[in-house]
Amino acid sequence: MRLTSAVVLAAVVAIGGTGFTTGASRADWTFLGQRQVSDRADHDVITVTGAEGKFSAIQIRVLRAPVDFHRVQVHFRNGGKQEVELRNTIPAGGESRRIDLEGDDRVIRSVEFWYDARTIRGRRAVVRLFGQP
Repeated sequence: MRLTSAVVLAAVVAIGGTGFTTGASRADWTFLGQRQVSDRADHDVITVTGAEGKFSAIQIRVLRAPVDFHRVQVHFRNGGKQEVELRNTIPAGGESRRIDLEGDDRVIRSVEFWYDARTIRGRRAVVRLFGQP
């Protein structure tokens, strides 16, 4: 029994240890901002100011309660924008896939979210945005 448990544990560690694949370690991501989400349909914008630079991808992480995403749109400094297909629920403690940004000059100005959380007793979810150079 112990040998079987050890083999299973080794396999989980070798695969990556989580159910989410980011394509890079968490250390490779730059925190860009966060918003709290209530249990009603909501629309928020995270303005990217402190961590300016070019990013090749973004990732969304959720804390405290699951969040249903309806629409995500990335706005770039050059005036362009990219609609992101993310019509699913990210559980509390979960994260989105690595979302590649189109084009070469990808300096993010802001990211807009349309979503709602599945909160319990008024506990608000937290949506965090990360960028990868």
